[in-house]
Amino acid sequence: MTRRELLHGFPFTGYSLIVLAERIPPAEQQPAFVEDIRARLDALSPAGKPTGQLASEPNMRLVELETDFLVAGGGLAGICAAIAAARHGARVVLLQDRSRLGGNSSSEVRMHVLGADSRHRGWREGGILEELRLADAAGNPQRCWELWDLLLYDKLVSEPNIVLLLDTTLYAARKEGDRIREVMARCDRSEQIYRIRAKMFCDATGDSRLALEAGALLRAGREARSEFGESLAPEKADEETLGSSLLFTARQHDRPMPFRPPAWARKVTREHLRLRPVRSWEYGYWWISWGGNRDIIRDHERLRFELLSIVMGVWDYIKNSGDHPSSANWALDWVGMIPGKRGSRRVVGEYILTQHDLMKGGQFEDAVAIGGWPMDDHPPGGFDRCDLPPNVAVPTPGVYNIPLRALYSRNIANLFMAGRNISCSHVAFTSTRVMATCAAVGQAVGTAAAFCLEGGITPAQLYRDKAALRRFQQTLLRDDQTIRGVVNEDPDDLARASQVRASAEQPPARAVNVLDGHTRDYPLPDGGKEVHHWAAPMEGGEPWIELVFPRPQRIAMVQITFDTGFQRMLTLSAQASLNRNIIRGPQPETVRDYVVEARLADGHWQELAAIHGNFYRLRRHSFPPVEAQAVRVRIKATNGDPLARVFEIRCYG
Repeated sequence: MTRRELLHGFPFTGYSLIVLAERIPPAEQQPAFVEDIRARLDALSPAGKPTGQLASEPNMRLVELETDFLVAGGGLAGICAAIAAARHGARVVLLQDRSRLGGNSSSEVRMHVLGADSRHRGWREGGILEELRLADAAGNPQRCWELWDLLLYDKLVSEPNIVLLLDTTLYAARKEGDRIREVMARCDRSEQIYRIRAKMFCDATGDSRLALEAGALLRAGREARSEFGESLAPEKADEETLGSSLLFTARQHDRPMPFRPPAWARKVTREHLRLRPVRSWEYGYWWISWGGNRDIIRDHERLRFELLSIVMGVWDYIKNSGDHPSSANWALDWVGMIPGKRGSRRVVGEYILTQHDLMKGGQFEDAVAIGGWPMDDHPPGGFDRCDLPPNVAVPTPGVYNIPLRALYSRNIANLFMAGRNISCSHVAFTSTRVMATCAAVGQAVGTAAAFCLEGGITPAQLYRDKAALRRFQQTLLRDDQTIRGVVNEDPDDLARASQVRASAEQPPARAVNVLDGHTRDYPLPDGGKEVHHWAAPMEGGEPWIELVFPRPQRIAMVQITFDTGFQRMLTLSAQASLNRNIIRGPQPETVRDYVVEARLADGHWQELAAIHGNFYRLRRHSFPPVEAQAVRVRIKATNGDPLARVFEIRCYG
């Protein structure tokens, strides 16, 4: 039985079948693992003479594919949607129109991933994004952008249920009634056109290309203040949005490095930079933006030219104006060639998120993800409006929830959207657009797609079935998704009926906290925090925490949530000032070495798992079922912190 057959043999259970963070199989299974990857890739280019060529494309081969869930777009939203759906048993095809994954976070754009915790410390997003961040911090301490690209590629090709198509652009969709049945995509590098049939679809393209081809209801531009009563909206509606940006990096050398700008570079003066101060130049600058008052999609080449001309002009000013003599030994190291987009089309969902929802915290019955970046609007004219501040950021009072109804199309029954094209007003979009929020939305969408596929229902039906909706939310929590105000009430979690004991406690981090349903500490206005973890000193031995059941329970899986330092920012950035408080390595609070064991009916302890070198937050350990009177986690070492910390322990049969 292959790994894929093994996975497909399990019924849908509402949680990931593959242990999070354990992508590498044992050595004896690695040949089969690699062959599975090769088999998926070979299926994309069938051997033999092409059959079924398209008359309009006589030199392109037509390849037919069929899957459960098609994701268009390989930014963080699409990546998290694909991984979430695949881990819940769905067969997934992911289309990405470039050779690099990650969208604006990739080496081609190099924008650091920001989200709710940027203004609300302690609210770093959990789930798949946290898994990616932790893997990058531990495996890429040198902050290499290409290694981030490689990590994302590794995560996708290592999932047995994902078929990845890079350099492939979706260009058409066919519907039957109100449902998409198939899409057409082309890869000119392989001279192949793909006809892909699926049951569920997700538009994570940013520009809503799939939604456009399917005839979904769309919005663009800025709504009038009167439409939703938003104080931050313009008085009159228009088609303008936020401009795109090009970033650059620079490196210091041991000698003066001259710079001569190209003839087409803009002549930048001190007045241009009056509201855009240059304080450092190793990485810059988000405020080099342009094009929000033009067609952000069809004027792509003009945007690239104007942004490059501004980058060259700003660097010329830094090097040659005389205002920054300490830049003498600095030289450009990299200049982006792909404009990092902010605004574009948005898909209209069953619910449109607005400024009011963000300010009130988004208390939705169908909450599935959080946001928390400020409502951060930029003048559409960008750098051309040097008389205006480059942005106006209005913070939200706290993190807010995003509803499922804003993540599926109002008029296309089987179309989800993830990323910056979710259903919201322009004002709400200025907050929801950032990549960490998009990633959290992607995980919610991928999990919802798997639920819909397993139940044979549409996203709207999932919302209307309140029992299914609650199970769906509990599944998200089980996968470490963050939803404000929703706690663990999973009826399948056997740990909830247990009693807790520990070798020691460090008040207020009591042992009982691992069963309170919360998996993070919450910051308080006075600078303190509401504690929801257990902690015990490492000094003097191996602290342990134990769940004791009222009667023996059949246990086959234990899930543990560790502390990974949510009070700190964690991202990949070329900006030195941002990296000062980021730990590029395993987070010291995280338990590194530990043992999971069970006390059996005869009283002896049986080891279930022994882990060395952990740096992840969420760990799942599956094993042959045992009849356990108790389950214990024994901590042997952390990644440097003097306290052992655990947020949650779950047990499943």
